[in-house]
Amino acid sequence: MDGFAGSLDDSISAASTSDVQDRLSALELRVQQQEDEITVLKAALANVLRRLTITEDNVASVKKLLTNKGQPSLREAISMSCITNGSSVSRKPAHTSSVSIARKETLSSAAKSGTEKKKEKPQGQREKKEESHSNDQSPQIRASPSPQPSSQPLQIHRQTPESKNSTPTKSIKRPLTNEKSHNSWENSDDTRNKLLRTVTTSKLISKVIKNTDKHKDVIVNQEGEYIKMFMRGRPITMFIPSDVDNYDDIRTELPPEKLKLEWAYGYRGKDCRANVYLLPTGEIVYFIASVVVLFNYEERTQRHYLGHTDCVKCLAIHPDKIRIATGQIAGVDKDGRPLQPHVRVWDSVSLCTQQIIGLGTFERGVGCLDFSKADSGVHLCVIDDSNEHMLTVWDWQKKSKTAEIKTTNEVVLTVEFHPTDANTIITCGKSHIFFWTWSGNSLTRKQGIFGKYEKPKFVQCLAFLGNGDVLTGDSGGVMLIWSKTAVEPAPGKGPKGVYQISKQIKAHDGSVFTLCQMRNGMLLTGGGKDRKIILWDHDLNPEREIEVPDHYGTIRAVAEGKADQFLVGTSRNFILRATFNDGFQIEVQGHTDELWGLATHPFKDLLLTCAQDRQVCMWNSAEHRLEWTRLVDEPGHCADFHPSGTVVAIGTHSGRWFVLDAETRDLVSIHTDGNEQLSVMRYSIDGTFLAVGSHDNFIYLYVVSENGRKYSRYGKCTGHSSYITHLDWSPDNKHIMSNSGDYEILYWNIQDGCKLIRNRSECKDIDWTTYTCVLGFQVFGVWPEGSDGTDINALVRSHNRKVIAVADDFCKVHLFQYPCSKAKAPSHKYSAHSSHVTNVSFTHNDSHLISTGGKDMSIIQWKLMEKLPLPQNDIVADSSLSRAPISSSESVLQSSASPPPSQSLQETAEEESRVSNSPTLLENSLDQTVEPSEDHNEEQSEDGSEDLGEPVYEEPAHEVSEQQMEVLSEDQQDDAPPLL
Repeated sequence: MDGFAGSLDDSISAASTSDVQDRLSALELRVQQQEDEITVLKAALANVLRRLTITEDNVASVKKLLTNKGQPSLREAISMSCITNGSSVSRKPAHTSSVSIARKETLSSAAKSGTEKKKEKPQGQREKKEESHSNDQSPQIRASPSPQPSSQPLQIHRQTPESKNSTPTKSIKRPLTNEKSHNSWENSDDTRNKLLRTVTTSKLISKVIKNTDKHKDVIVNQEGEYIKMFMRGRPITMFIPSDVDNYDDIRTELPPEKLKLEWAYGYRGKDCRANVYLLPTGEIVYFIASVVVLFNYEERTQRHYLGHTDCVKCLAIHPDKIRIATGQIAGVDKDGRPLQPHVRVWDSVSLCTQQIIGLGTFERGVGCLDFSKADSGVHLCVIDDSNEHMLTVWDWQKKSKTAEIKTTNEVVLTVEFHPTDANTIITCGKSHIFFWTWSGNSLTRKQGIFGKYEKPKFVQCLAFLGNGDVLTGDSGGVMLIWSKTAVEPAPGKGPKGVYQISKQIKAHDGSVFTLCQMRNGMLLTGGGKDRKIILWDHDLNPEREIEVPDHYGTIRAVAEGKADQFLVGTSRNFILRATFNDGFQIEVQGHTDELWGLATHPFKDLLLTCAQDRQVCMWNSAEHRLEWTRLVDEPGHCADFHPSGTVVAIGTHSGRWFVLDAETRDLVSIHTDGNEQLSVMRYSIDGTFLAVGSHDNFIYLYVVSENGRKYSRYGKCTGHSSYITHLDWSPDNKHIMSNSGDYEILYWNIQDGCKLIRNRSECKDIDWTTYTCVLGFQVFGVWPEGSDGTDINALVRSHNRKVIAVADDFCKVHLFQYPCSKAKAPSHKYSAHSSHVTNVSFTHNDSHLISTGGKDMSIIQWKLMEKLPLPQNDIVADSSLSRAPISSSESVLQSSASPPPSQSLQETAEEESRVSNSPTLLENSLDQTVEPSEDHNEEQSEDGSEDLGEPVYEEPAHEVSEQQMEVLSEDQQDDAPPLL
């Protein structure tokens, strides 16, 4: 093709350079397509020859039987061979048919995953074993008429164990005419000899493709120059560097480094409610993604409960203020199996799980829950997210369900036990409030009657007054007091006493979104549209009020704090600490929409994130706080710091990109390249060039001067057939390596005008400045078996070149050894996100790894640490979900497969630890090691729950059902609550 390109250049010397490049790109694309077709044909041939090899083994046994047992055994052996190859009536047509069918099957499934291919081989081996076994036993042949047409395949029946030699044998049912044709065929020695010669030839051919059959995932060419891996049936060629003498000698092991969750940035307030509380330890408890955070705002420390496998959606505090119940949504693991929603009850001091409730009971997710108060928290009531919004009552310590009933098809927002009447449970939501009388295993419902009072669209929250009356807040801004009457009901008409409205109080403009009963008997209310927090005295007269500033969003949760302080959670994911005198102080904040952009400072403990919410945030990773934030005109998607650290470039969804001053956040420069999403921004090592990768398939190059403050267009790399996903610079700024959405690995000569390098082997020895491309010889081992090419979103090599961090689509962060040049390499695996992990980046000194979640909007900071020895007295035994209660040092990950004998108990305990900052454990890294063995089952989630598996985020928490569409955010509709 190079010669052709040369002659082409000579013949059209008057043509423009760009025109030549376009034509060359088209030719290269045609060549690539032809290579793909050849690969498919090779796969088809391999499948046919594999079938011929099976036939050859059968004929080999025929030879043996000719000398030992004579013609009758030969007839049966050949008959069995016909069955194995799918033949039906006569021998010759059947053989031809089997080959053509095999070819069709192979052509139609050329993109079949390696896993499926591997399943074929053992099956073929089993067939061989069964056939040779049946040949030795000389099974009987029964000739009997069949009502089926002769084109039907042969029927195989097994004899009972009482048959000859007590061995199961095969009996073949066929028409009499078929037996005649087989007899005449068997008497033809010439035909038989032809078959033997044909099969012997097939054996020789099969040896040629033996290496191909052996390496279904990765193919190494005979000269050892390159390897090929396959993604959706498409070959990806990677040239082996010169310093690799023998590819087979490469070994990939687990890295000695591990990760420990140090900090979780963000809070989920956008679509949740009543999820912020202050514990007696002085910690604020809240959740983000699948992590429940315990944040001490005075000491600036975090602890984390990490037992959940998907989005946490609600929480409740036990009356002892120590135990906490948290509920999660349903999920799907990476193999498509459902992960069941459930509730976890855990100790906030030790972070140990005490019970797991509701596996197999709840549907979709856990909407709201509450501990009983009159009996000191022995019981737990839960409303799930099913259509019927099932109400269940549990003796949670015994893990037993005592009562269950359908509530309503309308949205249910809150469920609470009455604080003094142990038999009363109250639920409220869209256009209803229900008073439930619980007796044994039965629940009886009484609907609240509004009578002369206007029926609200939503009853959004409730609280209890000192005299036992129920106080509700609704979407009309009204508080209603429900008092229990002593009226005796008619016989058989229901329980004694009915709740009726005794008083109405206009509290807020818009809705009353949350109620908080304080220790001194006073009341705090949070409004929707007016964003006011009002303090009410014991007689429900307003005393003080304060308005939450508009940029914090609307109120989602209000909780009592220390002294005269209170805590506020908002719809824009802020947690505020406030007093009526001093106003609001930010304690926690995060992004409010899908998060993709991430960059770490080249020499400071700073990181920058940008998201769909148009916020650009600079975070201090050492002090765990926000340095500054700025709202830009477009949703941000990617970012990179200039090597000087003075400016940062941010790419957006519209093709525009901004350069901001890293200290003052001022806008330095603004440019536009195309009108599609920009996926990657990458400065060269000396900061003199900037490469911008776009979804329009181009890479735009800029010359950078004045320490990142001046940009001038240098050129454009044209040649990718899909959108740019990742790119890296060479140390001398002469070359770029890039990946695209259709799994291309291309190399570019920047010095010679951004030209595509046709001979990719020229770049095999380049030591790239960074390594973020997800496809390449040094990193291809990170891809899971059977991947569809979208499973890995981001990859980054540490600055010391020891490890690779990977962000995948299954909510996991992986840590691999670098280089990672063997398929199915082992990795350390970590859970904290509940959405696809969109990006990863090491800090400048490799002390920490930062990961970002997409829909969960979280930023997780991991600390890199060496594997620490675990003291013998802290080793935790596996515990089963069926036991109650679970041991105090629980939080254990029970593997679905036992650890290998060579693995020490200490290492097993370390890998199974799921507790962060637990006082009883030194190693708490959440690590789950993935073994390279195909047969090794993936380890299950904490507490050995085989029902939980590995979570994959399918965004059920953010997808809105039809009935939930009515429950809009306060930002959009002032008389409706947020989604829950």
